[in-house]
Amino acid sequence: MKCLVLGGNGFIGSHLVDKLLLHRHAVRVFDKYEEHYRKPLAGVDYHYGDFGNRGLMESALSDIGIVFHLIHTTLPKTSNDDPVFDVQSNVVETLFLLERCVIKKIKKVIFISSGGTVYGNPTRLPVSEDDPTNPECSYGITKLTIEKYLALFKRLYNLDYTIVRPSNPYGRRQNPLGIQGAVTVFLGKAAKNEPLEIWGDGEIVRDYIYIDDLVDGIYKAAILNTSSRIFNVGTGLGYSLNDIVKIIRKVTGCNVGVEYKAMRSFDVQKILLDNSRAGKELSWFPTTTLEIGIKKTWQFIKELLIVSK
Repeated sequence: MKCLVLGGNGFIGSHLVDKLLLHRHAVRVFDKYEEHYRKPLAGVDYHYGDFGNRGLMESALSDIGIVFHLIHTTLPKTSNDDPVFDVQSNVVETLFLLERCVIKKIKKVIFISSGGTVYGNPTRLPVSEDDPTNPECSYGITKLTIEKYLALFKRLYNLDYTIVRPSNPYGRRQNPLGIQGAVTVFLGKAAKNEPLEIWGDGEIVRDYIYIDDLVDGIYKAAILNTSSRIFNVGTGLGYSLNDIVKIIRKVTGCNVGVEYKAMRSFDVQKILLDNSRAGKELSWFPTTTLEIGIKKTWQFIKELLIVSK
């Protein structure tokens, strides 16, 4: 199968590309930038451009069988700053993408949504795919809106699709100097002997999934015929930020300090995902414990940064 990975040079996308190549799929990547941590891979057809450049997108879709849509122009933290931009750059441009997929007879679209934001404050835990969706930020709203449009395009034009709602991913090739991904950002701070910044009292609980497990779930969701179209891909286990700090201190040997700041209004207090549907229909189960995943991520960061203890 010839696959197009939108956002294929990013953290999740680059690992997905590796998975597709491992299984001998032809891969085309569409991204705004080259990979940050690796040179272009042999055998991959790279197309560079902005998601909103419709001419370049049209070209990238030529002779493609399946599209993996991982591009999103905003982050949960910043999406509320400009909701109009969030909608225009993500929802509107995705609608163009879906229209072209119909015209070009694309077999299937795999959309990477967000298990951390589309549900909002859950009514029960762990949260299942059929539970209410009440996003607390524009990022989650636009992700959910795209999900609804995928369902509409299936009804109107029979465009096949599957939606993956990941929990909080972390691992190799995630930016330790960025602002997204608590585990990796915390490890980056530890490597530089800087205090960790935590919004709130540190008791916010999240479901953290190692990148290899996530990509395995995405791949199975893409290639298997299933009765369901939406899958949570998470561990089903919850860890507070204070728990993460304790594990990082243990793994790294760095006695990192913590600075607690005022809680942010859009932060959900506790969420973890029910992954039983993925287990039943995809035969997918996470295999990497949080401590092992943090050890692997720490090794990656040590290769990038000088560690101070």
